[in-house]
Order: sequence, then C-alpha cells, then structure tokens
Amino acid sequence: MDKIIKKAREVLDIEIEGLKSVRDRLDGEFIDLVKACVKVLDNGGKIVLSGVGKSGHVGHKIAATLASTGAPAVFMHPVEAMHGDLGILQKNDILIALSYSGETEELLSILPSAKRMDIPIASITGEPDSKLAKWSDIVIAMTVSKEACPYNLAPTTTTTALIALGDALAMTLMHIRKFGKEDYGRLHPGGAIGKAVNLRASDIMRTGERLVLLSPDTTVKDTLFKMTKARCGSAIITGKGGKLLGIFTDGDLRRHVENDLKVLHRKVSEVMTKNPTSVKSTDLAVEVLKIVEKKLIDDIIVVDAKGKVVGIVDIQDLPGLKLM
Repeated sequence: MDKIIKKAREVLDIEIEGLKSVRDRLDGEFIDLVKACVKVLDNGGKIVLSGVGKSGHVGHKIAATLASTGAPAVFMHPVEAMHGDLGILQKNDILIALSYSGETEELLSILPSAKRMDIPIASITGEPDSKLAKWSDIVIAMTVSKEACPYNLAPTTTTTALIALGDALAMTLMHIRKFGKEDYGRLHPGGAIGKAVNLRASDIMRTGERLVLLSPDTTVKDTLFKMTKARCGSAIITGKGGKLLGIFTDGDLRRHVENDLKVLHRKVSEVMTKNPTSVKSTDLAVEVLKIVEKKLIDDIIVVDAKGKVVGIVDIQDLPGLKLM
C-alpha cells in the first residue's frame, strides 16, 4: 500500500513541477494571445481550437471552458477540417493550434488555409522552434522537463499543463472582459449552478398564507395559533409601514416557557428576537445560503428596497430547491 501511495505522489509531484515551470515561463506572448482574443471577441469573432490525440481532447475542454465563461469558442478537428469542417473558421476568428511536438502533420495541414483567410494563428507547443511555431503569429512555449510516464511517452505532465494554460486564458479573459456572476448565470440556466447563480431571495421565499406577519401587541398565544395555521416555525413582527421589528420562533417559545409559564399571555414584542437577520429580495439565493451556513439559523426575513417585509426564507425549503 505504501508503494502505491508513493507512486501516486511521485506522479503528482512531477506534474506540479511541470505546472510551476510553465507558470514561470509565461511572458509577453501570453499577453499578446489574450489581447488578440479580446480583439477577436470584441469584433464578434470566436476562438477556434484545434489539435489531435490528447491535445485534441484537451482542446475540447478548453473550448468548453471558454464558451461557458463568456468567450465564444469551438473545437475543430484538423482531419475533419480538411474534409469540409474548415468552414468553422471565419474571417473574424482566431485559431489556437495545440501540439506539444509542434510537428503534428494533420494539424499543420490546416494552417495554410488559415493563413490564406488572414486568420491569426496562435500555438501552444513544447517546441518553440517547431514547424507549428514557424507558422504561428503567437507562440506560447509550454516546455516541461518530463512526463509523469516512466517511459516519458504517455502525455501526462504536458496535458495537465495544457489544461492549466487553457484555464489561465479563460479566467484572464473573464477578468479583462468583466464577465460577472450574472453573465455566468445566463449561460448556465439549468442544474444546481444555474439555480445558485440565477435565483433571487424573492424566488425562494415564503409569502401569502405561509407567511405570518403580526403587530407587536399580539399575544404569544395568538402568535402560536397563527404559526400553526400557516404551518411555519416563526412569526415576523412588523411596525408602521411593514418595517421589520423582530421575529418569534419555536425556539424562542421553548427558551421563555422554561422560566415563565405565563408567557402565552404576554405580548410577542416582549419575547421576540430583535434585529433578526434579513436579506433584500434582490439578493442571490446563493448568498442567502451562505448566511444560513454561517449563522446556523433556520429562517431569514426578506425585505424590499424600502425595508418592508415581503417574505421569509425557511431552511426547510432549500433542499427541495437543490440549493443545499
């Protein structure tokens, strides 16, 4: 077992060193690539990635990451490009060619066509003096000392470095082009990510018959009746104009009844929790979830822009919305 862990850690260490090497070698060529991509995207073009073998698989991933973070991108297989898919390339695009050796014939075969279309070519390669590099306007050197493969053959460190470089490009473009959470949400309407980014507090809060709003003079006994009828564990105490004064929960009742059996006849304002946590109706649901996790509370009151209570978020509802 120790030998297994030792070997696994050895692989990770080799790849970590490879990443550090690529990081330290980033220079003006990477800046040129980012600027070129920004120019293309601002002009309505897209980023086209191409490669063969493992580089091709990574190219698919990079294209997907770019597209999902606001930089339109597609993958074009070089072989298919030579049989019609070259139409993917348009005059406003940029081509990023991926090949560690820089000598992949299938990839090199599409470069003359890209040149004739006056499309800028950027390459990510481990060989800055390769044929691919000579065809390229921008060359990102991605040289690593060795693969994690014991025979230095199977692409391992190189593919890890290529994925990381793709992530670096995507995240840098996100930053420069000010692609925010709301933009991200529009591209991820489905699933947990979409819900977390798109849903607002107003979308998940309880309202109407599931919301108990009471004046401060209401007795605790009447408060409990209304909470039972609404099937909720809390009541919100409001003042003039619906402004938030406090909250009364099942927990508050238990704490007070231990010391005062006559609590049922007291005004709810005397035993409520003052200044409870609240959020605005426009706050993201994911931010509401963070408050729930940080403060360990079951109910969060929702107010509008003027501070009027409009709803309550009950922690019991969140699992059904797949937010927990």
